Formats: sequence, C-alpha cells, structure tokens
Amino acid sequence: VMHIRKLLQKMDRPNGLFPNYLNPRTGRWGQHHTSVGGLGDSFYEYLLKAWLVSDRSDIEARHMYDSAIEAIERHLVRKSSGGLTFIGEWKNGHLERKMGHLTCFAGGMLALGADGSPGEKAGHYLQLGAEIAHTCHESYDRTVLKLGPEAFKFDGGAEAVAVRQNEKYYILRPEVIETYWYMWRFTHDPKYRRWGWEAAQAIDKYCRVSGGFSGIKDVYSSSPTYDDVQQSFFLAETLKYLYLLFSSDDLLPLDNWVFNTEAHPLPVIHLVNSTLPGNPVAR
Repeated sequence: VMHIRKLLQKMDRPNGLFPNYLNPRTGRWGQHHTSVGGLGDSFYEYLLKAWLVSDRSDIEARHMYDSAIEAIERHLVRKSSGGLTFIGEWKNGHLERKMGHLTCFAGGMLALGADGSPGEKAGHYLQLGAEIAHTCHESYDRTVLKLGPEAFKFDGGAEAVAVRQNEKYYILRPEVIETYWYMWRFTHDPKYRRWGWEAAQAIDKYCRVSGGFSGIKDVYSSSPTYDDVQQSFFLAETLKYLYLLFSSDDLLPLDNWVFNTEAHPLPVIHLVNSTLPGNPVAR
C-alpha cells in the first residue's frame, strides 16, 4: 500500500486532482472522473487519517492530503446561486454541479483536518466544513420526510434537491450525521445536535419497521414506500454517530482515537522513547 501511495504521489494529476480510476496494466489514470463521494471518498479520508493514527508522524500522507484538498477547493468546490457551498464532480473536462450524500462526509473531514493545515488555513477549513454541513442539512430539510436524497443538484433552478427519480432514495446513510458529530466536537455549536435530533426523529418515524429499519424509495413522497433493506452501515455508522453526537467528548476522544471509514475506532499510535535510543514503541 505504501508503495502504491508513493507512486500516486509522483504521478502527474489533471488539475492536481486524483481521478477515481487507475489502469493496473499501464499505471496511468483511467477515466478522468474525480469525485469526493463514491469511488474517491475513502482515499482522501485515509490520507488524513493515516497521518492522525501515526500520531502525526506520517508527513507524506499529510502533504498528499493538503495538496488534494487545495485542488478540490480550487476545482470542485462552488457556491450555488442561493449561497450554498457544495462539492461537485469532475467529469470529462467539466464540473457536474451535483453532490452525493456520500460526499457529505467531507464536512467532517475538513473539520478533522483543519488543525495542522498549512499557513493560517485552520479556521478557513473549519468554516468550509461548516458550510458543507449546512448544505447537507438543507438537502434533508427540503424533502417531505426530512431525510436526505442519494444525490442533489445545483443547476437549472434546483437547489440541494434531487431531480432524478433514481436519486430520491434514502438508504439509512451516515455521512450527514457523521459530519454533524465532527462539527459538534470541534465547535460545540448546538445546531449540530439539533440537526442530528431532527434526523433521528425522521428515521424513527419513517424508517422503523417491525423487523428493524428500512430504506425509503422517495424522500419527497408523503406516502413513502420501503426498500426492505437494513444496511449494515446503519448499525456500524449511522446509529453510532448519533450516539456519539449526544455523548460527552471524553467518550472516544479524537486525540486518542481515529475512526475508519466504517466508523470502527482505531487507537492513535502514540510514540514514546523506549530504553533503546531511536527505538520508539507504541503505547
């Protein structure tokens, strides 16, 4: 993995962005499609978290993360006519003004990575994370059920709403609540708990069934129908982040724990000097 990461670091990247596809035969980029949501999300997340779990000693990972975030902000982050900040997708040389529910995790990632940002950018990235959180909340608030769609547009008069029928579903995804939790931990702004409680109430009202919880096929319908699936990430992530959102900060403090992309906590590898010079050990 480290060898692959070094190769990726050395490769030329279109506009400084990491495309989603790499040809394993040629070692070159495949389709020039870049997304912070599906297919690309965990890559950026793990650059930051590799640095954090190493007790901030993995400098290569941090440099790659900072470079990627600068390119993302320059080429993918835009503000809608209604003043909502969103992260689009780069496809075939142009920006698609659509944001996926999966991309909503980025608000929390930006907040998590704010400390340690180059220059005086810590406050800037925390604010950008807050703007993404606000946009994703709007995607929930503008539906009938107060649950967010799979993807939402900022084009042709559409503002944080799904326009295609196959993007109007909600499958118990955690990314928006994940961002609420990170924003709460770093700001303690009560609106994040309020927004999280709104989502929890909507999930309980519209998704609870006799055998558990189900996804919804259309969040804009006042007569919702179920997809009859309870996703594993609902238990691993959605409910866990809701629980943490309303818990004290000393439960899994972020100085000592890093959550992987499925919300499993991993201990930070704090390094201390052992009795042998130059031989750090984990504690």
